[in-house]
Amino acid sequence: MSDRDADTVDGDDIARGGEDTSDAATDPRRPDGGTVAAGQISERSWRRSPSAVLGRPLVTAVFLFTFAFLVFPVVVTFVASFAAEWTGALPSGFVTFTHWEQVLGLRTTEDAADYSLRLGAVLRTLTENPLAAPGQSPLFRSMWLALGGVLINLVVGVPIAYAVARYEFPGRDLLNALAVLPLAPGIVLGVAFLRAYPQLSGTDFGLIVGYSLLKAPFMVMAVQSSFESMPLRQLEESARSLGASWPRTFLSVIVPNARRGIVSGAIICWALAAAEFNFSYVVFSRGARPLALFLKANISNSSFLTTSAAVSVFFVLIAAVTAALQLLGNRTFSTR
Repeated sequence: MSDRDADTVDGDDIARGGEDTSDAATDPRRPDGGTVAAGQISERSWRRSPSAVLGRPLVTAVFLFTFAFLVFPVVVTFVASFAAEWTGALPSGFVTFTHWEQVLGLRTTEDAADYSLRLGAVLRTLTENPLAAPGQSPLFRSMWLALGGVLINLVVGVPIAYAVARYEFPGRDLLNALAVLPLAPGIVLGVAFLRAYPQLSGTDFGLIVGYSLLKAPFMVMAVQSSFESMPLRQLEESARSLGASWPRTFLSVIVPNARRGIVSGAIICWALAAAEFNFSYVVFSRGARPLALFLKANISNSSFLTTSAAVSVFFVLIAAVTAALQLLGNRTFSTR
């Protein structure tokens, strides 16, 4: 082959963008005598592979099965709370609100003082002493105690998560480990509280501090993940270059951009604090029972249908507070 022919071949190769014309790139041949590119072979074989054909339906089926498995007991419990009796395989006698009235304390029974939320007594006392009325109900006391723990977690947990995500300093890894690891099981922390701070036994302040210590890791982990996904240094430098002080930069720029993690951490901490049983069982001594102890009393001493109503009240409360915290967080944290 002459030099001119070689130049022509090289020019054709260059015109085709350096396409690989080797047998490895063109095999196998099509029945009509043409060739198939290697990329097309791999793409077609991937589309026809069992993992590609069954992958998405299999994942969807597993998700739906898991979701149904977890939700089914909740649905059964909620439905059973409106049944008059359950003697066979299925509940019967729909729809009755007797069990809800007993649990809420709107119906006077012998066990109303011990196994109800005492809302009737709260309504009667509300006109006489509005400040003392909510403390008579396990419902309102548990909401107050859990929210108090969440506030402490916000004040302490958010700065810790920011410092760990933003700065390098001696002891950073140790602080991160202490912040995200549970301090102690609830029953162990409760016994330690009784020995170290006996004057706090049964008080609202003692329960709030205990809840905040037990649930702090969930707040720190949720907020830290939000901070780590943000360009913190660039945000700070931009805000400071526009004349914002560091506190204003932190409160009006950094914190609002981490609102998803903050709201998620607040919801998780509140729900877990409201359902905390071990610490409440050890430390509680007087007043309206925390909600976890109220549920335990109903499970141990009431019928299944009344217990279903008590558990359903807790489900409704969790859903309502979750929606309220989500709405409050979206409206409160704004970068505008």
